[in-house]
Amino acid sequence: MARSHVAAPSVAIIGAGFGGLCMAIRLIRAGIASFTIFERASGVGGTWLENTYPGAACDIPSHLYAFSFEHKHDWSRAYAEQPEILSYLQHCARKHGLLEHIRFNTEVRGATFDERRNLWSLELGDGSTYEAAVLISAVGQLNRPTIPNVPGRETFARPAFHSAQWRHDVELGGKRVAVIGTGASAIQIVPELAKRAASLVLFQRSAPYVIPKPDRPYRSFEKSLFRALPFVQKVNRALKYAMHESRVIAFAYAKAAMALPRAAFVKHLESQVADPDLRRKLTPDYQMGCKRIMISNDYYTALARPNVEVVTDAIGRIAETGIVTADGREREFDAIVYATGFASTGFLLPMRITGRGGLDLHSAWRDGAEAYLGITVAGFPNLFLLYGPNTNLGHNSIVYMLESQVTYVMDAIRALGSGKLARLEVRPSVQKRYNERLQRRIAGTVWAAGCTSWYLDASGKNVNNWPEFTFAYKRRTKKLKLRDYIPAPA
Repeated sequence: MARSHVAAPSVAIIGAGFGGLCMAIRLIRAGIASFTIFERASGVGGTWLENTYPGAACDIPSHLYAFSFEHKHDWSRAYAEQPEILSYLQHCARKHGLLEHIRFNTEVRGATFDERRNLWSLELGDGSTYEAAVLISAVGQLNRPTIPNVPGRETFARPAFHSAQWRHDVELGGKRVAVIGTGASAIQIVPELAKRAASLVLFQRSAPYVIPKPDRPYRSFEKSLFRALPFVQKVNRALKYAMHESRVIAFAYAKAAMALPRAAFVKHLESQVADPDLRRKLTPDYQMGCKRIMISNDYYTALARPNVEVVTDAIGRIAETGIVTADGREREFDAIVYATGFASTGFLLPMRITGRGGLDLHSAWRDGAEAYLGITVAGFPNLFLLYGPNTNLGHNSIVYMLESQVTYVMDAIRALGSGKLARLEVRPSVQKRYNERLQRRIAGTVWAAGCTSWYLDASGKNVNNWPEFTFAYKRRTKKLKLRDYIPAPA
């Protein structure tokens, strides 16, 4: 990536995960040092710092789940686990000199745009404020754990915690453990807990589709080859990108193409679960792809263990010592693990973002979150979102999307640094047309097949997924078009 110098408006970045670090590295490489990253945690990494549950790993290949400008040649395996991904992000922050720009343990509670001075004023957790010309949110979509409001939940007298807030001080070996939820975290947690818990009961509301995970350790000679001949790794990355990119065809263009992964699911389930009753419980009742497709080699075998039970009856209430299902049966537990996902559709919540004319962002999103290209929002000048509305993927690496977004934001920063513009605010008509087309496109995808998923908000609007090829998104975000924005001369 070539280094080029541009004039430097002050920049505030919220979040030090993949998105925030990518943005900061691009600023550094452009010769811009007038930025600060605000991170509520004590270190970099975002979701990979916070999610430390047993078995935490990525479901995108290691070489693809990394910055295109910062290759790692010695990934230990094809699909990296949490400690190695976190170490990679820490390396990136150190190598590019980002640590001196990060204010750790600093929560951003809100931000207000000052129209007279064209500045964002951030309200910080310690009561202080910070001003910047440009505000970039890199908080992601999966950062606020949710726990269902089950009657009696607060009465449980033993350890209970969310998977993203793992209690490492609680020993689960030899204990009776309940896991509530069957999402991506549960798929990884259950096999690990099943090995050491005396008994494990999985409470399943909806069965996921699970297909084999093509994971394996990299051999020493492969890592040496990647190091000695970097182009080999680039070819490997390109092939994996093309393979994953092709999957959008089944999601969004030809749903009949989902027959192939569904056949893989059926074969995987039947080969690992002999009990027909258990197989019936583990067979989803919705179209494949409507919810996130999982990958695992040991989830089904874990559920077939004699110390594991899958319960599909609804949870009626939680008692002091266990869980009572709707049929009145109470099971006693030593611990409850909530693998119940995140509040994915609120985006910048609980922050209060106030734009031009006192407009509150979440009031502007009362009919569902939306942004132009998932990046800019009408009424909020000089605010840019990374991993914003409708930029999540069901088929490829989010890092690719983040790099595309950062390229677009860098173009905006260059425009603001030219001295000719005081602010950039997307035209409401541009945002409206873009999102109307986007929602029409989503209506023809498998995600609109009628299931309930974290992709949808309370009204049923899909505010999370990008319904096309990622290279199409990259093309759309390659260059900012000033005609899409309301001119505000400096």
